[in-house]
Parts: sequence; structure tokens; C-alpha cells
Amino acid sequence: MKWRIGWCWLVVGWFGSSAVALDPVTQWRIAWPRTDFSLATVDLTEIRDAGPGKDGIPAIDQPRFVPLVEYQGAEGDEPVIGVRIGDQSRAYPLRILIWHEIVNDILGGVPIAVTYCPLCNTSVVFDRRLGERVLDFGTTGKLRHSDLVMYDGPTESWWQQYDGTAIVGELAGQRLRVLPSRLESLDEFRSRAPRGTVLIPNDPNFRNYGANPYVGYDRAAVPFLYGGALPVGIEPMVRVIAVGETAWTMPLVRAASPLRHEGLELRWAAGQRSALDSAQIAAGREVGSVVVRRDGEDVPHVVTFAFAFFAFNPAGVLHTLEGPLRQEHAPAR
Repeated sequence: MKWRIGWCWLVVGWFGSSAVALDPVTQWRIAWPRTDFSLATVDLTEIRDAGPGKDGIPAIDQPRFVPLVEYQGAEGDEPVIGVRIGDQSRAYPLRILIWHEIVNDILGGVPIAVTYCPLCNTSVVFDRRLGERVLDFGTTGKLRHSDLVMYDGPTESWWQQYDGTAIVGELAGQRLRVLPSRLESLDEFRSRAPRGTVLIPNDPNFRNYGANPYVGYDRAAVPFLYGGALPVGIEPMVRVIAVGETAWTMPLVRAASPLRHEGLELRWAAGQRSALDSAQIAAGREVGSVVVRRDGEDVPHVVTFAFAFFAFNPAGVLHTLEGPLRQEHAPAR
């Protein structure tokens, strides 16, 4: 399956970075003088330049919202990240997040970072508090295992978006608290939070909001800018729902819904389109939504691709329609 990336600089940046591939850390030290590269919890060779550079994909630091009853920016089956803290609920449409990847916000009195990495399809919401500090986040323009590497403003440490762990810099080894959230359709959010608010662009003309710059990506044979090994026994771009080191494929959850496992309940529902399929998100194919709960409460989880689950959970178990799959890697393709 052929696919294209709408941002030509992403491809150009990748090939352009090959000229300095022999000594990337030296280049990073020049561009990131406040980041302590002697402190790292990962192999720095796993980190790749993605092209846009620091803040080339700009985070949203002063988000704007409108009441749900007034919102007209997206179709009802388009995907949003739904977050509820206390009695406040907000929806963050992927038609915006796909262009910004991070929103620094405060909801229910809690400083949060709402994040989305298109190349792994991971939407994760973090508590921005770390001890006495409140961090704000931006994009480094780097990837590790095709996943967004963020940085914090106070120390410019680098953070893995998949699990909220600092991997380079002063805060290396620290981890943010992941908050419950749902990757759901706008209509699903509306049904459970009719008094909620919805993120809108600060400038509607800043990007082509509603367009998908990664056309056909979730139908690709291999992930983009990924140098790791690929899993055996499953296509790398199959959607999976992960709770820690255990995951279930979307087809399994759909077939078994409600699926129960050690106190967890996973339910699939129709009505959500893929943000990574057609040129316009509103025309993406149906993929559905999954809610993960325990004792009636939402459980933090990640909806991602199979390759990313195994990349970040080398000892993980993925449950499929054919049975459990443990990691066996094939050579990178």
C-alpha cells in the first residue's frame, strides 16, 4: 500500500538529516544548549530527526474553547480526545491536534498536557505537575520508535510521548502521571458531556484544519521513520488498545465486546472515523471507539499501532483473534 505525507518538509528533513547522521548529538548540543545530553535513559542513536526542528510543529499554549452547543467545526463522527476532570469536560479534536500535537491546558484546576502523535496514533493526557514544578511542553522535532519526543520548558529535558517518561536531560528518569481520557467521536463526547467545551483554532487559517497530512498512513505496510524491528504474526499498523504491558487488537475487542480481563472491561462502539486515512478526516473510514473501565471508572490506556506497543513494551503480550502474541521481531523493513 502506497501512502504519502502531506508535509514535504517531513520527508526532506529526514533525508537532509542523513548528512549529520554520523554525529547527531553534537548537532543537538548546538541547538539545545540547555539540555544535558550526558543524562539519558535510552540509547541516543534510537532518536531521529523528523525534519521540522524545535517547535516546528507548534504546541498550543493559550487554547481557546467554545461551548459544545455552539460548536460547528467538525462532523459528529470525527475523532476527539475527550477529557473529564471533576465536573469539567473538554474535547480536543484531532483535526486540530494532528497539526499541533500538544495542548498545554488547565482543566478542573489541574494543569494538563493533551498530546497526540500521528505516526503512532497515540493520544495521551498528562498531569503537568512534577513535584513542586508545573511543566509546559513543546515538540522537539525528534522521534523515537516513530513516537513524538516532547520537551519541557523549564529544563528542556526530552520526554517520550508514549508513556510520559523523561529520556534525556536534567529530569531523565522522571515520569508524568497519565490521566484517563478517551479517543472517541464528537457525538460520543456530546452524549456523555453535553455541557462540555471544545477546542477551536486560535487562528482558523494557520493550518488546513480538517485535512489529514498523512493520507493512507494507517493502511501502510510499514511505519514512517521507524528503524526498529517489526512484530511477527501481526501487521504493524493494526490498532491495539494497551493497558501497561497488555494489549488487545481492535478487531478482537470489537468481536468480543464487552471483553473482560482481570477486572478490566473493554467495550467497542461504532461511530468514529480514522484521522489517518483519507485526505479529509471527515471522510476517513470507520474504525470505532473503545472505552476501558474498571469498577465503573475510566482507566488510562493507549490506542496505538501494534509496532509501537511492542517497541515500548518488549515484554508485552498482545491478545488477538488468533490468541496471545508475545514479541518476536523480524528484521526492520
